Amino acid sequence: MHLHQLKRRKFITLLGGTTVLSPILARAQQTKLPRIGVLVFSNPEPFWSKFRAGLQEQGYVEGRTISFEFRNADGKSKLVRELANELVRLKVDIIVANATPAVVAARQATTEMPIVMAAAADPVATGLISTLTRPGGNITGLSATLAELGAKTLEMIREVLPSTQRVAVLANANDPFSRPFVEQIEDGGSALGVGIQAIRTRGVEEFEAAFEAMAKERADAVIVQGSLPRKPALDLAMKYRVPPIAGTVMAPREGFLLSYAGNQSDLYRRAAYYIDRILKGARPADLPVEQPTRYELVINLKTAKALGITVPDSVLARADEVIE
Repeated sequence: MHLHQLKRRKFITLLGGTTVLSPILARAQQTKLPRIGVLVFSNPEPFWSKFRAGLQEQGYVEGRTISFEFRNADGKSKLVRELANELVRLKVDIIVANATPAVVAARQATTEMPIVMAAAADPVATGLISTLTRPGGNITGLSATLAELGAKTLEMIREVLPSTQRVAVLANANDPFSRPFVEQIEDGGSALGVGIQAIRTRGVEEFEAAFEAMAKERADAVIVQGSLPRKPALDLAMKYRVPPIAGTVMAPREGFLLSYAGNQSDLYRRAAYYIDRILKGARPADLPVEQPTRYELVINLKTAKALGITVPDSVLARADEVIE
């Protein structure tokens, strides 16, 4: 065999060998580190720290084997769309989006770039994916909410405040999930005989009027939708003495009365698994969307005391975390 034939065969073998690399990793090796666009709608913690911890567990080292473009919209709908477009213009390799409005903004910005939900609420109901097992399109990741969660939250409120007659819902009008979110709670209210006062807001500037309306209707508690900024909602809940409830473990740690939600540490860490799979060549359309397997009840006794609420021992015994 001639020398140039040998060289050619060697070259073809080498070429063939490169096909095991995904296009993303192959491009990254030639030029730069894989870049992950991180799009947060509001309340970046605990998502941001848990997600990075998950990537470390997968063997990624920030600055050495992976890099981030972090963007936080601070709960502003117009800004989240602008930031999503910016990440697409930057040609990041994957967008990981935290909360439904961020996922929707990312999907509106690109139908080709892989998007990982971390997490989105009921993504089938909001039309983000086709089914949990075969999401289709360019989106996969984690679903944060199961349908019965609204009723379960109302049950928890009833257990802590047995005289509850009326519960307000502070919903995010800019979040596509707000409709199923409110409907789930209304269905739970019908089943439990609890009146539901749904108030949809478009931003923090509408919170004060919303809490005035709750106080006027004598709401016994308020459930705050997860994609709304928590701090201003908490401040007004304490001012108007309407016990605040939210579906994230961070909320009671920040001063909310209680939360009942899927284990978010698990969810946010798990998002790193999807990043790893996609970087290694998997298609989002083929990666099944996962739901929480563990649910946690967290109660803040300091807030209960400040609002003159005595939490029954039976509830405290079942809580996964009690903040004193």
